[in-house]
Amino acid sequence: MLHLYLKSLHIVGFVSWFAGLFYLVRMFVYHAEADQKPAHLKEDWKSEFIKMQWRVYKIICNPAMMITWTCGIGMLINSPTFLEQGWMHVKLFLLVLLTGYHIWCKKRIQRLEKNESHITSFQFRLLNELPTLFLVAIVLLAVVKDLLNFVYMFLGVLIFGVLLFVFAKAYKKRREQNPDI
Repeated sequence: MLHLYLKSLHIVGFVSWFAGLFYLVRMFVYHAEADQKPAHLKEDWKSEFIKMQWRVYKIICNPAMMITWTCGIGMLINSPTFLEQGWMHVKLFLLVLLTGYHIWCKKRIQRLEKNESHITSFQFRLLNELPTLFLVAIVLLAVVKDLLNFVYMFLGVLIFGVLLFVFAKAYKKRREQNPDI
């Protein structure tokens, strides 16, 4: 029974964590686009985005990440045989990478706060798709639990990532042609 409660909280945690990461990096996009606003608006907008970014990071992303990791580790303690399975090693590796992305987001807020970021809104748009790739890979891996299938699935995720890039480039071109979109 404990395993089911931990699993439920783990799911709530990672859904919240991903929601926070998606929203946070979307705000990075808007922050970068604020540079194109008139001078009398730019600084106010950037200041407001910084406040919002810190709130999302501290109030949503950090607690959700901690819940995800705590409940996940709790499930591993409760059912240690999962650690004997190869898919779990891959999943944990992906979670470490996702945690690195989470920390990168914090450093990005700090750089944006100091006006030291040189990442364009388009680059942030692409970086906003990175959690999608993590989400797809981690969820499919946790459900499929088979490394051979994971290899095929991972190739599919990579193809999906390339398609996201192509669509992002097409969207950028369309927005440049019609800024009202």
